[in-house]
Amino acid sequence: MRSSGHAAMASRKARWYARSLLLDHARIEPLGRWFAERLLGVIRADEKRLWGDMVVPVPLHRQRKKERGFSQVEPFARPLARRLGISYRSGLLVRTRPRLEKHLLDYEQGWESVHGAFALKEGRQVDNCRILLLDDVMTTGATLDACSRALADAGASSVIPLP
Repeated sequence: MRSSGHAAMASRKARWYARSLLLDHARIEPLGRWFAERLLGVIRADEKRLWGDMVVPVPLHRQRKKERGFSQVEPFARPLARRLGISYRSGLLVRTRPRLEKHLLDYEQGWESVHGAFALKEGRQVDNCRILLLDDVMTTGATLDACSRALADAGASSVIPLP
């Protein structure tokens, strides 16, 4: 329980710094490495429960990635995988439809809007893999839940969401 509190606190701090101080992708990389180090500490403190075979980021829909220019998860997900010595699989999971504007949705609509919105990329496999699923922010947990279900349905032995 305690370790998820540390991850959530580190996530809030990293988002604040990223939004407040760092305006472009190139300048976010040092923050990504800092955040990866914080998550590494959380994982190593509870390795039996939080260890995985691969790091998988929550994907953006292709339209959203084009608008934004980069994935906000990548600057800390890739260095985390490197430090853990496990693979980083950014193309494993795909978003099959764009997200609706969350601020326009109530709680139930938010959960419904992501239900079935993620799938394993064709030809990819996760049979018996333990997956560390990373997202840049968690509000209701609906996105992490939808991604976790897609990965579990595809055969993952466990999915550990880390916001």
